[in-house]
Amino acid sequence: MDALDRLAEPGLDLLRRVDTLLAAGAPEGHRVWPLLRRMQVLPGEAVRNFLDLHPAPLAAAGHCTRRLMRGYDEACAALADPVLWSGPAASSYGQARAALLRHLDEGPESLVGRLESTAGYADALADWVEGSRLALARALADVLRCAEAVTVVAATPVPTRASGQPGAVGPGAAEAAEIAARVLAVLCVAYDGAETLLRQWAPSLAESRWRAPVTERPRYDTPTRVGW
Repeated sequence: MDALDRLAEPGLDLLRRVDTLLAAGAPEGHRVWPLLRRMQVLPGEAVRNFLDLHPAPLAAAGHCTRRLMRGYDEACAALADPVLWSGPAASSYGQARAALLRHLDEGPESLVGRLESTAGYADALADWVEGSRLALARALADVLRCAEAVTVVAATPVPTRASGQPGAVGPGAAEAAEIAARVLAVLCVAYDGAETLLRQWAPSLAESRWRAPVTERPRYDTPTRVGW
C-alpha cells in the first residue's frame, strides 16, 4: 500500500462532493474548463480509474520478458555450433543458419532486441506509474487540507445528485472547481508522460521482420562431404 492508497478513501469522498457541485456548473472562464474538456471526465472518476494502475505488475512483466531471453540464447548457441560438412547443401544451410541467427539476436531489430525493448518499456511504464501515483497522492494531500475543501464539505453535507441546471453556479462551486483543477492538472501531466513514453519507445517496439538470406543458385555437380 502506497501513499495514494492511504489517501484514496478521504480523497474520493471529497472528490465525490466536488463532482456533485461541478455537475451543476462551474464559474465561467475558470481554468478547470480546459482540463475538463481535455480529460472528458470529472476528477472523482478520473482518480478512481487511476487507482487501478500499479507499478508492480509492469515491473514483473519486464522481469518475465527478460527471462525469455535465455531460450533465445540457447537456440543461438545451438545454431552457432560448427557443422562438419561441406558442399552445396552445407552452403545453403549455412546461409539459412546465418539469417536465422541475425533474426534471433543481432541488433535492436532482432527478436532478442525487441524483447529487451519490451522489457525496457515495461520498466519505464512502472516508473511512470510509481511517479504519477506519488504526484497524485501529493495533490490529494494538498486539497484535503485546503480551505476550499472545508467549503465544499459544508456545501454538500448529504450525498445528493446535482439538481441544478447546467451552468448554474451554486455555493461551493468555485471552490470545487479549484480543487478539480488541481487534481486534473496533475493527471494531465501524468498522461502527457505516458504519451511521451509511447512515442519514445514505439520505434523499438515495432514488429521484428524476417530478413531472408541472400542465397546463391544451387549447384548439383559438387558432392556433399560430411565429417565427424
